[in-house]
Amino acid sequence: MAQYLPAVELEWPTGTEVNTSVIWLHGLGADGNDFAPLARQLDLPAPLGVRFVFPHAPSIPVTINNGYVMPAWYDILSMDGSRHIDVSQIEYSAGCVHDLIKREVERGVHPSRILIAGFSQGGAVAYQAALTYPDRLAGIVALSTYFPTEKSVEVDHVQAKLPILICHGSLDPVVPESLGLAAKEALERRKFQPEYKCYPMEHQVCPEEVIDINDFFKKILS
Repeated sequence: MAQYLPAVELEWPTGTEVNTSVIWLHGLGADGNDFAPLARQLDLPAPLGVRFVFPHAPSIPVTINNGYVMPAWYDILSMDGSRHIDVSQIEYSAGCVHDLIKREVERGVHPSRILIAGFSQGGAVAYQAALTYPDRLAGIVALSTYFPTEKSVEVDHVQAKLPILICHGSLDPVVPESLGLAAKEALERRKFQPEYKCYPMEHQVCPEEVIDINDFFKKILS
């Protein structure tokens, strides 16, 4: 039996039969509670019964933070350039997301109704997990993030033309916008057509971004 990541779960709108799942990954040092309030801000149509799954990353030593143990999807070895990361850990975390996807399928949600979202570190794992999953998914939402495995990832052919929304802050001091644009270009080289949205913000989420996420959800899931 699979050992699933612990997670916060929220069904929204309430009282609606679940037919869609969103697995949403938090950033470095946070946990699954970080984005749960945002789900309640989404103006989703009542027939779209969504189960939001906000998993908690395990706590591991993080090199760039002097080895301090904190919730993290993978170790970051340095912050220079496009980052140096532990690729085996990002692949392991993606495998944990695959297990969560399979659980949603077992609960009656078709893979094509499962969307993977992630912020910062969580977005990097979202790219790896969604693009390598062997059944067609609904899409990816990548927030203030980058694509560190873009050269090594083996994209499953069933994910060709998968809808992808990339959102980034033009003033982001943690993950510079250049890394978000590099992810967009890497996806385009692989024949994806990601939507790219930029906002005058730092490493955060803004109200305009929530509206764009909401519109993306409705467009690909309605």
